[in-house]
Amino acid sequence: MNSSTRKLLTIITESALERILVEEIERLGAHGFTITDARGKGSRGPRNAAWDESSNIRIEILCDAEIADAIARHLRARYYDDYGMVLFVNDVSVLRPEKF
Repeated sequence: MNSSTRKLLTIITESALERILVEEIERLGAHGFTITDARGKGSRGPRNAAWDESSNIRIEILCDAEIADAIARHLRARYYDDYGMVLFVNDVSVLRPEKF
């Protein structure tokens, strides 16, 4: 099995940010991403998955460490103070590493 280690950057945030985050993520070097509805409860209270002002999304990006770091630094600086947002990074083994 030919695998390589990449970073999985996960962003959980308010769905209202989806359009602008997609643009910024691509500008910062991500080749692709997956977006899903998310629901749960955190410091800002319960969040459901209905597509309204109280919904959240989960964005997952497989990329190298430099891109993950650039995206995370940008999002923390621009959005952490004003929006509900959680970022976390994991090391993952990927097949077809040339795609990421």
